[in-house]
Amino acid sequence: MDRALGAPIADVGLHVLALREDQWFDRKSVRAEPKSLAQLLVAFANAEGGVVVVGLSDGVVEGVKAHAHRINDYRQIAVDHTMPPVRCRVDQVGCINSSGETDTLVVIRVDPGETVHETKNGECYLRIGDESRKLGHDQRQELAFDRGQGQYDGHPAARTRVEDLDESLLRHFRQATGATGTYTQLLQARSLLSRDGQVTNAGYLLFGAHPQEMFPQAHIRVIRYLSTTRGSGSRLMVDAEHDVRLEGPIPRMIEAAARAVQDLVPKRRALAASGLFEDEPIVPRDAWLEGLVNAVIHRSYSLGGDHIRCEIFPDRIEIESPGRFPGLADPRRPLEIGRFARNPRIARVCADLRIGQELGEGIRRIFDEMRRVGLTDPVYRQTQTSVRLTLAAIPRLDPAVADRLPSRSQDVLDLLRASSVELGTGEIAEQLGMSRPTAMTRLRALQNEGLILWAGKSARDPRAVWRLE
Repeated sequence: MDRALGAPIADVGLHVLALREDQWFDRKSVRAEPKSLAQLLVAFANAEGGVVVVGLSDGVVEGVKAHAHRINDYRQIAVDHTMPPVRCRVDQVGCINSSGETDTLVVIRVDPGETVHETKNGECYLRIGDESRKLGHDQRQELAFDRGQGQYDGHPAARTRVEDLDESLLRHFRQATGATGTYTQLLQARSLLSRDGQVTNAGYLLFGAHPQEMFPQAHIRVIRYLSTTRGSGSRLMVDAEHDVRLEGPIPRMIEAAARAVQDLVPKRRALAASGLFEDEPIVPRDAWLEGLVNAVIHRSYSLGGDHIRCEIFPDRIEIESPGRFPGLADPRRPLEIGRFARNPRIARVCADLRIGQELGEGIRRIFDEMRRVGLTDPVYRQTQTSVRLTLAAIPRLDPAVADRLPSRSQDVLDLLRASSVELGTGEIAEQLGMSRPTAMTRLRALQNEGLILWAGKSARDPRAVWRLE
């Protein structure tokens, strides 16, 4: 998008027309009513933000000069037609319209919202792919949970009382906290009971004898693969003897999953600090364990039909958890993600049980552990419904090579290593939050070191991609 809008004025319109509408981009005719554009702004704000370009329609560069009176209407869309007002910036970019006249396009850049936005008539939309979908009540509620306006873990679990919980787990919890009161008082102190005495979703997930009866999606699947790729159909590479489903209350489920991963993770023989050769996991235990705990604590339990997967390959571990990062968190910069608990009650109890520290340090610790043993940085990828953490057993750049490269070159290399598809320069810049020239400088430097290759038909090939050497 930035490349298209920064092209010579004669090419701007044609370049923007050539772009494919997607999760972050849409174009509209100058004839579109500001009220109808409000739906698009709301959809982008409720997702990841995006760009709307006005003045293009059916392959024609219309421009907005002939409807100049609407420019102020476009600038006021957020205030006049969205609630709360969507944060956006409205600019004009010069172009040559299809009649050969100098004209302009209106560019509306929408920021991700901190809360759930809606149009003035109360409708809520979400950008999914190249569509702006109207949300129903349940979908909107999930969006509200994701935005932190409400917590699913605080809702009452239907027809559950303290007597329905596992007493041995409650006893252990009371010992861990040093509490002396009754179980009811302890649960009330951690907001695990509703006002009428029902156990909350968090309380039942933590201390129910078998929470999967009520939350069938709340389990962990640990899978080992025989190859570095998953395969499919007759070529599916799952190790048939090591596909394990772990259930139970959260504390016991985490313990069981940790034991399963510990047994299945590939090991290599290396010289240890003791001076002897010992077997070590290809990925440090503290790194994958922190990733697993984070997935359990922060997953979206309100999303039905999906579960946590810990997939073990010969060269990496991948952990995928239902639910996305909160709206303002940027997965391209995981070390900058602040403290956010989608499930604050679960996080608090797990901290009491020493399962999680609730200090917002989990991601930092994963990075530190991988770097400590000389492995490449963890990579987070966000899909429409989940977050995937990849811990690859790939050495970081040699220090001598790293010294010759511009800063964040390792980030570029890590992204290419973790991506399941080949990426173009613009995609790399977008995912790493860099400008295109900044990304290009690092790509060229990696290319000169023989680490990556550029593949394209010509210097201006829009489909050109970068590949690992």
